[in-house]
Amino acid sequence: MNMSRAYTLLGQKAGYQGVLSVGRVQTPVLGLVVRRDEEIENFVPRDYFTLHALIPYQDNGPAFDIRAKWRPSEACKPWQDEEGRVLNRKLVENVAQRIQGQPAKVVKSEHKSTKQNAPLPYSLSALQIDAAKRYNMSAQQVLDVCQALYEKHKLITYPRSDNRYLPKDHFYQANDVLAAIKNNSQEYSTAVDGADSSRKSKAWNDSKVDAHHAIIPTPKKTSMVLSGFEEKVYGLIARQYVMQFYPAAVYAEAMLEFDIQGGQFVAKGKRLQEPGWRVLLGNSATDQEEGVDAVPPLEVGTVLTCRDGQIGEKKTEPPRHFTEATLLQAMTGISRFVEDKSLKKILRDTDGIGTEATRAGILDTLFKRQLLNRQGKSVMSTPAGRGLIHALPDESTYPDMTAHWEFQLQGMAEKTQSYGPFMSDLNVKLDQLMGQVKTGPVPESLRNLPKVEKPAFKKYKKRRSAGSSTGKRRSKPKAS
Repeated sequence: MNMSRAYTLLGQKAGYQGVLSVGRVQTPVLGLVVRRDEEIENFVPRDYFTLHALIPYQDNGPAFDIRAKWRPSEACKPWQDEEGRVLNRKLVENVAQRIQGQPAKVVKSEHKSTKQNAPLPYSLSALQIDAAKRYNMSAQQVLDVCQALYEKHKLITYPRSDNRYLPKDHFYQANDVLAAIKNNSQEYSTAVDGADSSRKSKAWNDSKVDAHHAIIPTPKKTSMVLSGFEEKVYGLIARQYVMQFYPAAVYAEAMLEFDIQGGQFVAKGKRLQEPGWRVLLGNSATDQEEGVDAVPPLEVGTVLTCRDGQIGEKKTEPPRHFTEATLLQAMTGISRFVEDKSLKKILRDTDGIGTEATRAGILDTLFKRQLLNRQGKSVMSTPAGRGLIHALPDESTYPDMTAHWEFQLQGMAEKTQSYGPFMSDLNVKLDQLMGQVKTGPVPESLRNLPKVEKPAFKKYKKRRSAGSSTGKRRSKPKAS
């Protein structure tokens, strides 16, 4: 609150009439977007090169090439970037020449089936992320729709939940909930017919449920017509619930590692064998990586011949702009953006920054105060947002400070830390920050910010006082 007032007043000194708000969640989130946008703008693409060994193979069917990707050795590090990509074409050409026509010996062989269980029912953040990806809905829109489905229609359970598990007692309502979905959702009524209500997924787990459980449909059947977004959000929640009664998806995975002239080459493949719950995803249920059929079950020690080396030339690409979905993912997985290992653990244990109930409102605030804006699906920083981040002390624009506070607050909850020292340190820090703002000049980044676009608002007529047709105030009756 103090920093919001201070930086808003600094902005006013420089002629900016908007609100420059600061918060322990909103400011690190704004910092993420600003740094991502500037990284994209300053990105310089570089060429890099890949190499695949083409190894002819024929068994009972037609001949084909096994494509094994080169894994550079430690000796190649001087010619690689931080992600291991080879930047020197001559090095790749040299390796390609060395392996041409040479023996390719299998040194490792793996062929296995793997199972992928259905994803858990939704928490609010998980639902907001999927709705943003599929329907381009904002986090606030999803929350508003959920509140209507919960309060008005009584079709879903409590929506502001950060939990993705269900109490075991709920399992015995499964048939009633499935019957309600069949009645309420035309899109997923057929999916209910394929569900096995006796199948119990890992979602039912009392030890994982605290104040609230996952968001699921209620057993209520309705004949009311839902709005477009209500129908879409209900459908997502229903689909995620029905998935719990479908079998796991089964993949065939294969891997061969070759030694060619002392170089390591790896061929991998993955193919969906049994879709299981993935049939509920429609066309995406058939998603599969190409190449499992091109990775035959060879024994270790088998020797084939590398016919040729295939060089690929590519360019590095900048990171993508945040979308509302990826920004919500960043808020729930904020530990990825912290270097300090101890802080990473704190942020993982506290489920990121913000809560299920506040994340949508925080993003909405950043949009309304014109610190962020939407360009299509992309979420981008505004000049005011950038100006604020560059004017603030660095530590307040990263999630590290929030992590420290979360750690200390958790200590208070567990009675391992006292309130006094926490507040004392906080007051000292705040006095320092306010001192810098009061005595220092207006930061350069806050000068020459654009005019604020005022949001539209309704004009209301002044209400006339009761009993008056002229708008004049009536005199009070005298006491008798």
